[in-house]
Amino acid sequence: MSERSDSPDSQRIDLHSHSSWSDGTTAVGELFAQARTAGLDVLALTDHDTVAGWSELPAAVAASGVAAVPGIEVSSEHESSSVHILALLVDPSPDSDLSAEMASARASRVERARRMVELISEDHPISWADVTAQVAGETTVIGRPHIADALVAAGVVSDRSAAFVEVLRPSGPYYGLFRVECGRAGETG
Repeated sequence: MSERSDSPDSQRIDLHSHSSWSDGTTAVGELFAQARTAGLDVLALTDHDTVAGWSELPAAVAASGVAAVPGIEVSSEHESSSVHILALLVDPSPDSDLSAEMASARASRVERARRMVELISEDHPISWADVTAQVAGETTVIGRPHIADALVAAGVVSDRSAAFVEVLRPSGPYYGLFRVECGRAGETG
């Protein structure tokens, strides 16, 4: 491993970003425009359990001049703990083992999010429809950030950060109830 250099040949690289295809708030093209503004030379698109945004990478690269590294953040579990693994330059073909795992992870995330919303709705005025109104499209991978946005829209909390501190924290009642009822460790994201 080499030390960072400020020479003209050094590049600024970010190997972990999320677009609105998963729990990010920005479309792929805008994400790459923001990367250019921030002075990045290379950006990896690593949405949770989906490669759906990869089709937008050529246009984003052409418009921004920022090089792209296609990747994903794979949700998995190890010894009852949630583990998220960054995978770069993977085979996205629909018949790959990884594609099957991503489909399973997406289904699990939706099931978990629905149950969390059911629990939260007992105390706060949000519904599954409120959560799905926060996603970019029907292929978006739904996660806790979308629940947070629904809580903000309903006026329960002031912003996304407050939602994670006040309602969606792993030690909180809704997250903890979900873990007990499902008999699994909680997941993040």
